[in-house]
Amino acid sequence: MGPMRRAHRTGLPAHWRKVLAGGSGQWGLLDDGERERLGEIAERLLVHKRWEAARGFELTDERRVLIAGHGALLALGLDGDPFTEVGTIVVRAGAMRRRAPIPNWGRVEGLVDGSPAPVDGQAHHRDGPLMISWSAFRREAANVRLGRDVVLHELAHKLDMLDGIVDGTPPTDDRQRDRWIEVCTAEYELIKAGEAGRLLRPYAGTNPGEFFAVATETFFTRPVRLRDEKPELYGVLAAYFGQDPAARVERAA
Repeated sequence: MGPMRRAHRTGLPAHWRKVLAGGSGQWGLLDDGERERLGEIAERLLVHKRWEAARGFELTDERRVLIAGHGALLALGLDGDPFTEVGTIVVRAGAMRRRAPIPNWGRVEGLVDGSPAPVDGQAHHRDGPLMISWSAFRREAANVRLGRDVVLHELAHKLDMLDGIVDGTPPTDDRQRDRWIEVCTAEYELIKAGEAGRLLRPYAGTNPGEFFAVATETFFTRPVRLRDEKPELYGVLAAYFGQDPAARVERAA
């Protein structure tokens, strides 16, 4: 693959903008400053992470830019380099099959997304690979209203792994952490009891790690509903990510 142009010195390249505008439903919601910041984060993913294609998939520069640029959304309001747990990004044409049961939360080696049959993504611990189905990503990234996003889901797992424990609580300061645990534990218990409503898909009740990943998808894909129906959960997610996606949606309306 050819070298990627550097976004932080020359501004976001026009070709990157075209790729993201055409493939990421989140792009049109961002303001100019957010788009420039997103380009800087995407560049780090493109340049400093290893990218691999699986099973003969054609991983073009345009496809890498779309995945990196879309996934960079999570880090817009986070300090430092929150994707240090991301080692290799492996992309394949379609779904993969889980080789082991979904692990319980805690000090686990990886987390997977999906039903017991084929899965669209997988995140491994300790700078292990991030595995993505291109077909699922392309569909979900372009259609925000679907409420699902495999890249945001799997990168949320990587944020959760930053403190070495996959427990649905990414590293935060003590004050934020206490509120996070209070709100997310209550919502998680409602989901397990079948009393949380229909906004968060039931997979969020698998374990606390999956709760955080599903809640992250919902925060960015259905932010207005999440804010209106579950304001406390929206509040802790907004405080952690340093973003207000509901306001973006309303601004763009």
